[in-house]
Formats: sequence, C-alpha cells, structure tokens
Amino acid sequence: MADEGQPEVHTGSESTAGKWILLLLAVIYVAGSAYFLFTLRTRLDEMGKGQAAGNAQIAELTKRMQSAEADSETLARQLGMTKKELADRSAELQRQQHAAEQRLSEEQKKQISAVSGDIANVKTDVGGVKTDVASTKTELAATIAKLQSTIGDLGVQSGLIAHTRDDLEALKHRGDRNYYEFTLVKGAAPQAISTVSLQLKKTDPKKGKFTLNVTADDKTIEKKDRNVAEPIQFYTGRDHMLYELVVWSVDKKQATGYLSTPKNAPTPITPGQ
Repeated sequence: MADEGQPEVHTGSESTAGKWILLLLAVIYVAGSAYFLFTLRTRLDEMGKGQAAGNAQIAELTKRMQSAEADSETLARQLGMTKKELADRSAELQRQQHAAEQRLSEEQKKQISAVSGDIANVKTDVGGVKTDVASTKTELAATIAKLQSTIGDLGVQSGLIAHTRDDLEALKHRGDRNYYEFTLVKGAAPQAISTVSLQLKKTDPKKGKFTLNVTADDKTIEKKDRNVAEPIQFYTGRDHMLYELVVWSVDKKQATGYLSTPKNAPTPITPGQ
C-alpha cells in the first residue's frame, strides 16, 4: 500500500506520447524520402528522354551527312568525275564567281568615277556660267554708267536715255521702269504700244528729225519736228502718269525707239514690241 502524501507518477502516459512523436517523425522521414525518390526518378526520366532526343538528332545528322556524301558521289558518277575532280570543279566555279564579282566591282568603280567626272564638268560649266553672268552684270553696269539723262520736251527731268538696243537692254535690267521697243513705219496706221498708240507722220534723216502722233486717253497730240534721242514726254491715265518715248534712229520710211512707263502703269492693251 502506498505511502500517504507521495505524488502518483503517470509513466504509462509519458511513454505513449513519446511513441507518437517517434511515429510522426518516422512518417515525415518516409514521406520526404518518397518525394525525393520521385523527383529524382522524374529528373532521371527527363535526362533519359533528352539523351534519346540528342541521340536521334545525332543519328539524323549522320544520316544527312551520309546522304550528302552519297549524293556527291552520285553527282560525280553522273558527271563522269571523281569526288576530287568534283571538288576541284566546285573550287574553280567559286574562283570564277569571285573573279566575276571583282570585275563587277571594278566596273562599278569606273562608272562612279565617270559620273564624278561628269559632275565635276557640270560644276565647271556652272562656274563658267556664273563668271559669264558676273561679266554681263559688269558690262551692264558699265553701259548704264555711260548713259545720260536730259530734260524732256515738257521741261521735266528725264531718266537715262538709251541710244541703242544694247543701251535699252541695260535699262531693262535696272528694273525701275517698263520699256517697250517699237519700229514705226511712215504712213502706216497707228500702232498700239503699251496703253497708247503711236503713228509716224514724217521723217528727215539728214537732220535727224521726225514727226509723230501720240494718242492717249482718246486724245491725239502731234509731236512735230522732234530730234533723235530727244525725250518726248506726255501725261496719261487716271493717275496722270508721266510716259516718255525716245527715237534713236530714223530713215526715209521708219523710226525706231522705245516707250518708257512707270512700273505701276496699267497693263498694256497689246504686247509691246
């Protein structure tokens, strides 16, 4: 009989708990080992499949190489050549292709060089044209510098007077007025020049004189016994613009000269000479 006051020891319960813990650890270990073995088996299977695929590719490449070699031998037999001769022929064809490529490259370089030469020639021509233009401008400037102005028949200061067709071209290049060249025939009907009409009535080549009619704004004015190179002036238009004409040569039958109008003058009825 146990002594009173001593605690009771439950050795059976503690032993049971320890067994359950050991059993749980054993289950975990077995499950982990099974998962590891399964993963390892899966990897081994994949490696096996990869090796099988690699072996299949190697076999396919080997088959192709053998087929290519067989085709090469077949082609050589069909051409009546040995494999060495076929290889030499292939090398020769490659050499010819390379030579053809080199010739093509050289021809392209020659063509490019020729085009470059043409471009250089064009540049030279352009340079020559620029020189000609500069020379022409210099000549025009020199011509204009020689021209003189004078007082017109209305007592108004005239612009520069052209005595020849070259002088007139120089004045046209100035661009400060409009110029219309004309040739009037004695006895002919009035000739439209810009917005007016001119009619030659008489000439005196020995004295360098002439008489003509100027029709403007439905009015006719006679300019009698005028001199060659004398500015003949008259006003016309709604804005009372000053027109000026100069005759630089006369003979028995005709007179040649030009009409000068302001830049803002009305558009001519008919093209001037």
